[in-house]
Amino acid sequence: MDSNTLSKKQRLIQASLFGEAFAQKKNFVGRFMVLWLRTGQGAALRLGVVTSKKVSNRAVDRNLARRRLREIFRQHRAELAGPFDIVIIARRNLLFASPAEVEHEFLQLAEKAGLLAK
Repeated sequence: MDSNTLSKKQRLIQASLFGEAFAQKKNFVGRFMVLWLRTGQGAALRLGVVTSKKVSNRAVDRNLARRRLREIFRQHRAELAGPFDIVIIARRNLLFASPAEVEHEFLQLAEKAGLLAK
């Protein structure tokens, strides 16, 4: 498998696991995204991304937002540590931000959440 992609094992897919993340109420809010943490059974730095129609009514825009967030996570996954799964909810502003701004905010939120390996 290409090392530049997120494998199925690195993605959070099951709806119940998203629900667990939201129920645990560990979230960190930024201008472009909200980062939620899930701890518990099987948590292993997997990523789940949510882009609702609040981001945009156009599927092409929602897909772009998801791709941007997955790419930033993939680039920085080696720097992250901890027994957590991560759920990121995109916000509308993400579509109008530069990739560098989004990346900077992701790293800020990850640091607040205690995800960055020391």
